[in-house]
Amino acid sequence: MENLIENKLLKADKAFQEWKKVPFEEKQKLIAKAAEIFKSKSDIFGEIITSEMNKPISQSVAEVEKCALMMNYYAEAENILNPEKIDSEYSISEIQYVPKGVILGVMPWNFPFWQVLRFATPAILAGNTVVLKHASICFGSGNEIEKVFIDAGFPEGVFQNLEIGHKEVQEVLEHKTIQGVSLTGSEKAGAEIAAIAGKNIKKSLLELGGSDAFIVLDDADLDAAAKVGALARLQNCGQTCVAAKRFIIQRAVEFDFLPKFIEEYKKYVPADPKLKETKLGGMARPDLADDLEKQYQKALDNGAEAILPLERISQNEFNPGLIRVEEGNPILQEELFGPLGMIMIAENDDEALEMANNIPFGLSNSVWTTDKKRQQFFIEGLESGTVNINRMTSSDPRFPFGGTKTSGYGTELSLHALKEFVNIKTIIGK
Repeated sequence: MENLIENKLLKADKAFQEWKKVPFEEKQKLIAKAAEIFKSKSDIFGEIITSEMNKPISQSVAEVEKCALMMNYYAEAENILNPEKIDSEYSISEIQYVPKGVILGVMPWNFPFWQVLRFATPAILAGNTVVLKHASICFGSGNEIEKVFIDAGFPEGVFQNLEIGHKEVQEVLEHKTIQGVSLTGSEKAGAEIAAIAGKNIKKSLLELGGSDAFIVLDDADLDAAAKVGALARLQNCGQTCVAAKRFIIQRAVEFDFLPKFIEEYKKYVPADPKLKETKLGGMARPDLADDLEKQYQKALDNGAEAILPLERISQNEFNPGLIRVEEGNPILQEELFGPLGMIMIAENDDEALEMANNIPFGLSNSVWTTDKKRQQFFIEGLESGTVNINRMTSSDPRFPFGGTKTSGYGTELSLHALKEFVNIKTIIGK
């Protein structure tokens, strides 16, 4: 391991020894200050995001502003980490929540600020320190985030960005200072990180891929579903783990819904991501566009029908595609990470539910119906971490976020996230 990285890990561990003693309320004041900086510099940081991964500038700025909103939520949050007194026959009996130490974050490029801060903020508020391994195209974002923590008054070493590649991650994770890891990324990356963490008896949290269903039933508001559905698929150029990827339409409204949906879908035309009016930029890298093209061809080769062809117009830009897919097509078992959506037709609620669950992923789903009984049927039956009724999936600081099946495990956001990287310590005495 290079001396620079070694020194940063030791610095993080040294900072932890003092940071864990800082009162919860004092930590919150610093988080509020950081939130203020992120909000005041959202335009500047938004430009960095757009330059790194081609996100439309309006979406980049909104991402940074959402980070500030989330941090303010934690700055005002109830301290659920206070010791809990337990009624018992002992004179001393309580539960304490003790921060683990230095936590490694392995974060992706699709939301360069949000993914990092969504993980780091509750971990740091709980008393841990954080080292970040960001995606290689987002080192600029990582360095800016570290600078904000310093400018907000956090002690040096509480948050540090490590400019390292994938090959160095195992060595860092195995280092004696690291006590846990949080990864947002692909199923393959998650499995590799979890294996290393497990081998070394270290806590891991995984937020992985998804192939979320967007279910439209025959009593839905079709105009709203069409408009929201297009956004749910194509926001961030479709490069979102919780993007709607499979549109399961009840046959009774197929011919009413699809024209509306296609009309909304066609409004997303690739343009210069630096322009405020742009709704769709290019993909983050040309190799990712190559992968999407291969998946599109694979789907067609296995019987999918092109409703709107996926048309590549530059190294990383597409006119968005829509394909009609039948059960059994192997593409349904994969995640499409880009501007390509899948249409499926279900005869009834039972078949729609079966289609939605018949994948290895379980992140989040959206159901469109005005009937309370039908809503409850899907709420109880869908195998996912989140179920949305008449809305698209979007994370909210107030609510837990996490997946099931191969979409990962562990909880981000909400007060529950404060307990992800703590040890629960029992105290009993006479």
